[in-house]
Amino acid sequence: MTMKKVSGDLAKNRDYLDRQLGVGESFDVLYRNVEIGKKNAALYMIDGFCKDEVMQKLLQHFIGITKEQMPEDAAEMSRQLVPYGEVDLCDDLDEICRQVMSGVTALLLEGYEQGILIDARTYPARSVGEPEKDKVLRGSKDGFVETIVFNTALIRRRIRSTQLRMEMLQAGKTSHTDIVLCYMEDRVDQQFLEKIRNRIQNLQVDALTLNQESLAECLYQGRWWNPFPKFRFSERPDTAAAQVLEGNIIILVDNSPSALITPTSLFDVLEEADDYYFPPITGTYLRLSRLLIAIVTYFLTPTFLLLMEYPQWIPKGFEFIAVRDTVYIPLIWQLLLLELAIDGLKLAAVNTPNMLSTPLSVMAALVLGEFSVKSGWFNSEVMLYMAFVAVANYTQNSLELGYALKFMRIINLVLTAIFGVWGYVGGIVILAVSLLFNRTVSSRSYLYPLVPFHGKQLGHQLFRTRLPAARK
Repeated sequence: MTMKKVSGDLAKNRDYLDRQLGVGESFDVLYRNVEIGKKNAALYMIDGFCKDEVMQKLLQHFIGITKEQMPEDAAEMSRQLVPYGEVDLCDDLDEICRQVMSGVTALLLEGYEQGILIDARTYPARSVGEPEKDKVLRGSKDGFVETIVFNTALIRRRIRSTQLRMEMLQAGKTSHTDIVLCYMEDRVDQQFLEKIRNRIQNLQVDALTLNQESLAECLYQGRWWNPFPKFRFSERPDTAAAQVLEGNIIILVDNSPSALITPTSLFDVLEEADDYYFPPITGTYLRLSRLLIAIVTYFLTPTFLLLMEYPQWIPKGFEFIAVRDTVYIPLIWQLLLLELAIDGLKLAAVNTPNMLSTPLSVMAALVLGEFSVKSGWFNSEVMLYMAFVAVANYTQNSLELGYALKFMRIINLVLTAIFGVWGYVGGIVILAVSLLFNRTVSSRSYLYPLVPFHGKQLGHQLFRTRLPAARK
C-alpha cells in the first residue's frame, strides 16, 4: 500500500482528511480552521478524546503567534511554538487519520509537508477499584481498568526500574487496537519476546473488539482442542508486576481490564496473590489446599460413579457414601444433568438484575435442592457431591482451568458409565495425555517443573518460600 504523503497544499490535505475521517458525517469528528502567524491551519480531533482545557490554551497560544515568529518547517514549529510535552511529526496522511481516530489531535499548516500530532488524549474511564474476580484476603485493593495507560501506570508504580519496558504495538486492520508488551529487559527471554512481537505484528485479523481471548487464540497456534489455559489472566497489578520480575511477559490490551501472562504452566495458574500476603507456612497451606481441591474436583464424581457400579469395592468404613434411595433417573444422567444445571445457574447469576438476585437464588435452591430430591429425580448424595464440586471450582480463580477440569470430568463420567473400570482408567489417561502433550506459548512443557523434572523449581512452585535475595 502506497503512502499518501502530506502536501504543502493545505486544501489537498483537507480534502483527503475530510473524506477519510468523515467530517460532516460523523458528529464527533471535529474540524477547526484557524490562522497561525498569517498561515491557514487545520485542526482535527475527536470529541470526547481530547482535553478541552489543553486545546483551549493551545488555541489561545496559536492565535497570538505573529508572522515573524513562524518557522520554515513543521519540525521547527513543533520545537519552538507548540508548548506541550507529547508532540510528534508525521508525513503520512493515512497514519494521521489513524492517530486522530485514536484520540490524537492533528495540526496541519499551509506550506508544511508534515503534520504535527499533539497527544492531548483523555478517555472515558472508570476509577481504579478492587477487581470483582481476583479478590484477596489481605493486600492492595486496586485493579486494572479498561484504559491501557492507567494499567501501565499501575505496573510502573510497583516497578521503578530503568529495565522495565512498555512496548506499544497495534493489531486489527479495522480496529487498530493498542497492545502493550510489558517486560524486564534484563530478565526476559529475548527469543520468546521476539516470537510474541512478530506474531502480534503479523496478525491478519480485522478487529480485536472482543480483544483478549481473540488475541490469545491468535498468539497460540498449537492444539486448539486442548482446553487447558495457555495464558494466565489477572486483573491485579501486583500479580502482573510479580510476574514481570520473574522474567515473564505481560500483554495489556486496550479496553480490557485484565492482563495476559505468558508463558504459563499448570502450576502458574494455581498461584494466587494471597499466597504472598500471608506468612510462608500459611501461604504454603493455601497453595497446597488449592492444588488438592483441584484434583478432588476432577476425581470425586467419576470415582463415586465407579464405586456405585462396583459396590463391593467400597472400602470398609466408607459404606456411608453409597446411594441408599432408588430414584427414576440413572446415576450417570443425574450427574450430567447437574453439571449442566450448575452452568445454567452461573449464567443466570451473571444475567440476573441485582434487585432480583436474592429471590431467584432462594427459588433455585428450593427447586434444585429440596424439591428435586423429594420428587424422586435425584439422590441426595449426588446433590451433595455435585454441590461440593461446584463450590470447589471457585477455590482457584482461573475460569479456564475450571472448565478444562469440568470437560475432562464429564469425559471420565461418560467413559466410566459405558466401559466401567476401563473407562475410568481411560478417562485418567486422556487427562494425563492432555497435560503431557500440552505446550505453553513458549513451547515449554505445560507440567514444568514436574515434567521435565526440576526439583528446586518444583519446590518453589509447590511451597511458598521467602523472597529471594536481590540480584547482583
